[in-house]
Amino acid sequence: MAEVQSTFNLKLGEIAPEFNLNDGAGNEHTLSKIKGHQGTLVIFACNHCPFVLHLGDAISELAKEIQPQGINTVAINSNDIENYPADSPDKMLEFANEYDWDFPYLYDPTQEVAKSYSAACTPDFYLLDADNKLVYLGQFDESRPNNGKPVNGTDIKAAIHALLSGKSPLDNQLPSSGCNIKWKPGQKPSYF
Repeated sequence: MAEVQSTFNLKLGEIAPEFNLNDGAGNEHTLSKIKGHQGTLVIFACNHCPFVLHLGDAISELAKEIQPQGINTVAINSNDIENYPADSPDKMLEFANEYDWDFPYLYDPTQEVAKSYSAACTPDFYLLDADNKLVYLGQFDESRPNNGKPVNGTDIKAAIHALLSGKSPLDNQLPSSGCNIKWKPGQKPSYF
C-alpha cells in the first residue's frame, strides 16, 4: 500500500466543486441536494483501503452524531474499478451496509470529482460550511492502522465544533493520510 497525504490544493474559503454522482444502487446525488443546512462532510473513501477500514465504524458514528446538528455526510469512491474490482459499486453497497454508513456513498467513474477536489488519499476529509466553502481539510485524528493511537476523531470534531460555533477555521490542519487514490492509466493528476 502506498501511503500518501492530503494535498491542500483546495484552499480554505474556496467553494467546493459541485458534483452529480450515483450511489451503488444507481441513485443520483448532487452536492447541492446532499448538503446540510449547517455544513457537509465530504469524504473520499474506498472499500479495500486499510486506512478506511480502520475508521469505518468511527465514520458511521460521527455521521450519526453530526446529522441532527445540520451537517450531512457523503462519501465518494474515485478508484479505478477495472484494476481494483473490490471498489466496484456493488461492493460499495456491501461495504456501506457492513459499516452502517447511512449516508450517500457515491461512485466517481471519471475520477473528475476527485481531481476537482485535489483528493489524494483514502480517506481524505473535507468539511464545508453552509455555503459549501471549505473550512477544514485534514485528518480524522492521529490514529492509523497499527500505530496504537485511539480512534477518537479529535481533529475532525474540533473542526466541526468550530464550524457550529461560528469560529474561524482551525489554524493547525494536519493532513489526512492513507492509500493513494487508484488512478486509471493516464489519469494521475498533475498535483502529484
